[in-house]
Amino acid sequence: QVQLVESGGGLVQAGGSLRLSCAPSGRTFSAYGMGWFRQAPGKEREFVAAIKWGGTSTAYAESVKGRFTISRDNAKNTLYLQMNSLKPEDTAVYYCAADSHPYSVTVSVNQETYNYWGQGTQVTVSS
Repeated sequence: QVQLVESGGGLVQAGGSLRLSCAPSGRTFSAYGMGWFRQAPGKEREFVAAIKWGGTSTAYAESVKGRFTISRDNAKNTLYLQMNSLKPEDTAVYYCAADSHPYSVTVSVNQETYNYWGQGTQVTVSS
């Protein structure tokens, strides 16, 4: 059974930082693009950041550019999201996801591309 397990969420004051981790189990995802998405209360789930399978390309939502950094350590089979300068509007449940197909040539921002999802980790930013 393939599972993606997120960790690192929590409560932080505005301006603070958190680092989320995503550790797949059941298989390695080094050949797959991966991404982070989030869902705030009462809102649709939205794209946050994505990274190509080799880590050479990334994509970010405009709302997090310059504040968030996505990275991966394929040797550890782990995905990260470093979040700096957090704002109350970043409050959401954050999900990691893995692409459906290996060795994709592009970085996908579309949820439909991702076939594997974690359970999510709550990030709360207080003002």
